[in-house]
Amino acid sequence: MSDFNATYPEYAATARLDKLRATEYSYLDEGGHVYLDYTGAGLAAQSQLLAHAARLRAGCYGNPHSDNPTSSASTRLVDRAREAVLRFFNTTAAEYAVIFTPNATGACRLVAEAYPWGRRTRFVLTADNHNSVHGIREYAQARGAHVAYAGLSGTELRISAADVTAALDRGHGARAGLFAYPAQSNFSGVQHPLGWVRQAQDHGYDVLLDAAAFLGTNRLDLSAVRPEFVAMSWYKVFGFPTGVGCLLARRDALARLRRPWFSGGTILAASAQGGWHRMLDDEAGFEDGTVNFLSIPDVTTGIDWISGIGVDLIHQRVSMLTGWLLECLGRMRHSTGAPLVRLYGPSSVEARGATVALNFLDPAGQLVDERAVARDAAEAGISLRTGCFCNPGAGERAFGLTREVLRARRLRVHGAGMSSVDDYLSLVGLPTGGAVRVSLGVASTLADVDTFLDFAERTYRDRWPGIAGLSPRHSC
Repeated sequence: MSDFNATYPEYAATARLDKLRATEYSYLDEGGHVYLDYTGAGLAAQSQLLAHAARLRAGCYGNPHSDNPTSSASTRLVDRAREAVLRFFNTTAAEYAVIFTPNATGACRLVAEAYPWGRRTRFVLTADNHNSVHGIREYAQARGAHVAYAGLSGTELRISAADVTAALDRGHGARAGLFAYPAQSNFSGVQHPLGWVRQAQDHGYDVLLDAAAFLGTNRLDLSAVRPEFVAMSWYKVFGFPTGVGCLLARRDALARLRRPWFSGGTILAASAQGGWHRMLDDEAGFEDGTVNFLSIPDVTTGIDWISGIGVDLIHQRVSMLTGWLLECLGRMRHSTGAPLVRLYGPSSVEARGATVALNFLDPAGQLVDERAVARDAAEAGISLRTGCFCNPGAGERAFGLTREVLRARRLRVHGAGMSSVDDYLSLVGLPTGGAVRVSLGVASTLADVDTFLDFAERTYRDRWPGIAGLSPRHSC
């Protein structure tokens, strides 16, 4: 503790978060939880849950697709949530449309299916991306667009400015295509430059910024950085509600999208006998069916809650805790002097978020199976993430898989005998199915970090963890 305080004297200025941990997030300590999976999902404050219950008890809310009193009550709260989202990002309804989706994946799909792909357009993306962004390439390729990647390089799993420039330079025309990347990697915590937004736009591209892993501990100001599209999941920011995300779309870019179908709530008029339809021009044209009108108002509550704490205060705390975690993990050794931990991504807090990917090493230097870590951590009451994190590009780079190996195995992946992730790992020659991910957030404390560090040393130092009884890997 004294070493930490000497290294991070500013930590005392974040003491308000310790008080909130003891009150609003008291269920953690009461249940014996050490929660280290904020990149997977944020945590809800008790005030948020009480506000939800109080709202439902105090009113009657109906389907917004009507003009009756209960419908109007729901519409007012949904509209208020849109206004709260715009304030949170420091922008206006004249500039951006707020489209409610089930999650960030739903937001990405809206762009993917409606973007004006063609043989003269390109889809450029970084190798470090969530599968929900990688999947956009299927829509692009199906309509003749060219797909190009900016690859990862170096041990810090960053993407060089030169590679981004090279990928963008091959586009031509006023509408070269779409460029997509994450503000923060959900694998390594790397924060990619927001300046790429303007660079890509200067090359004629629209930009889809995946902000899902970024927003929980960082501020995004859309008056300063103006991507055409931003995807997010609100449960990753403040835990509750789940099942509600957003696509923020600049009005000029939204007007260029053409949806491949229509549904309830999205049309101005449609004819069964005439075979025609006319879509609504605003947000409603992209919100299929009835929006989640009982949960969307909780976005307003969550935004007010997290804004009242201060995103900058949360960022300050988790940056210090992440720095301490990285420093301590980097020092861990077996009694032979061999390293206990292999880190993936930056070893310092420079241009990185509070997401740390690693594997433990046994005394012989072999990777400890991530399933064993999941088992051992669960027994210790620690919630963390193991696996591939739905980010194949970062994982391939972290584990040294080359393009040549992966392309040579392409046909065999689709062949007979491939029924599990274990079969795939054997095919490409990987000893394990992924990594261990520790991520911090609003309710994280120094005690959480120290508990994890103590667990790591007690469980894996000078030990060969058993793998007997581990379940097969059936999915990533």
